[in-house]
Amino acid sequence: MTMSGIHAPVRFFLGANTPGGFVGYIDDLYDAKDGWQAYIIKSGPGTGKSSLMRAVLDKLTDLGQEAEVICCSSDPNSLDGVLFPAMKMCILDGTAPHVIEPSYWGAVEQIIPLASCMDTALLHRQAPAVIAATDANKAMHARCRKFLGAAASLIGDSTRIAAECTDEAKAVRCAARIAAREFGPLSETPGREKRRFLSAVTPDGLITFHETLQALCPRIYAVEDDYGAASRLFFTELPPRALPAGLDIITCACPLAPYDKIEHLLVPSLGLGFTTSNPWHKADFPVYRRIHAARFTDAEKLRLKRQLLSFNRRAARELLGEAVAISAEAKALHDKMEQFNIAAMDWQQAEDITRSTATLFAAAALGAAEA
Repeated sequence: MTMSGIHAPVRFFLGANTPGGFVGYIDDLYDAKDGWQAYIIKSGPGTGKSSLMRAVLDKLTDLGQEAEVICCSSDPNSLDGVLFPAMKMCILDGTAPHVIEPSYWGAVEQIIPLASCMDTALLHRQAPAVIAATDANKAMHARCRKFLGAAASLIGDSTRIAAECTDEAKAVRCAARIAAREFGPLSETPGREKRRFLSAVTPDGLITFHETLQALCPRIYAVEDDYGAASRLFFTELPPRALPAGLDIITCACPLAPYDKIEHLLVPSLGLGFTTSNPWHKADFPVYRRIHAARFTDAEKLRLKRQLLSFNRRAARELLGEAVAISAEAKALHDKMEQFNIAAMDWQQAEDITRSTATLFAAAALGAAEA
């Protein structure tokens, strides 16, 4: 997938719509006690937040800075943030549903007040229409979550069925062997875990940023698992073996089960990645090694459940398709919300803020290069 005007190879989602509501890993974006500076944009939809971040991104990539782009799962062509790890600087959308508030005002975080460019008197006169569009958008997201929950229930049922046919000990031993070979000995200093979403249910469909995995991890293990039983065991085993080895990792959860199912794990320092390949996000590109769940599975026993498994997959696909359609309706309502703010903005003032912010980041990048 290519976003308009953006060609960054490293992209994640800040958060995702899940059966239990919006889940985002805001606390993992920057480390206030490790020298980071965070610029947080506060303003409403359609007020130029994404454009401001694009301007900073373009300016710094032109200067050779590597960036991590954080996309919006409600609109993958829109930005929720941009991180520049080498500079320890980031610029983020700090408004709902991923609200970010400064903890160390000025010392770490600064607010970019795009909201100051809004004609609030005009918006107040339109308050009933603004409130109606906003509430309708929220209701649409709530409806989407019901379909996500129903799909997750069916996919989870298939995982349960497959688990009854899986040799758990064999799958765990396989993961342990690979971890021992790849991660090395224990370290005096444990590694750190950073959480992201690599996949999301969006208005444009089910999207996985496989190019991020390929950019950060030249060597990829793909666990081929249609039902998720073996891969769940596999990915549960890896983080507690990587972190004691002193390795920093990026774990990417499944948006349908964000609290108990890791789908992708990246170890950038080793150029090593692990991904789940299944009907929802197929790893249909060259990988270092493929691990087939069939080697841990009693195929005959699983075959007896073929009819139910087939039904679950078809029904889940229909439900996810409906969730995508509802997400598109929610985006249309969000676009309507934007129109109120677009008409109420002082765009010259917003452009001045955008230019000064991009210049600030560029100066920091040039200063870092000279140092």
